Amino acid sequence: METDKKWYVIHTYSGYENKVMANLERKVKSMGLENEINRILVPMEDEVDVKDGKKRTVKRKVFPGYVLVEMEVNDRSWYVVRNTPGVTGFVGSATKPVPLQPEEVKRILKSQGIAESEPKVHLSVEVGEQVRITSGPFENFIAVITEINEEKGTLKGLIDMFGRETAVEVDYSQIEKSLE
Repeated sequence: METDKKWYVIHTYSGYENKVMANLERKVKSMGLENEINRILVPMEDEVDVKDGKKRTVKRKVFPGYVLVEMEVNDRSWYVVRNTPGVTGFVGSATKPVPLQPEEVKRILKSQGIAESEPKVHLSVEVGEQVRITSGPFENFIAVITEINEEKGTLKGLIDMFGRETAVEVDYSQIEKSLE
């Protein structure tokens, strides 16, 4: 079937998602399938419940009745997942499960705080330095940096537009060090 690991959705009895996850994790360990079945996930989100005028935060399942599994689909791994108690089947055709799209996986993992983080860009510029804007509406303008926001990956600067200083905010990827 497939030779690379992708994320698949398993349909379970409603309310049995965590039991299915625990059973599947036990089966994977006992049968030595750690190389074929990587991660098992029941996406959860925090929700504020108001009961008797009191607020409390509870965990709710994002996709009730479903469990996500990162796995390499072959006859053995498919059989193990399919025959786990509480599992009714894979989402997709009866014979071949359909993997989630990479964009969907990224979004779901990010919502769970598991996202494969994108590499942070580090700039060797300082406040007061000049940079050239390489793209966007202010392309080819020279800006004097007034503020650097490393968390957002942006910087603020002043450009000369129509004889006046104008404040702009640009992404790290939109600038290069000025040679002037």
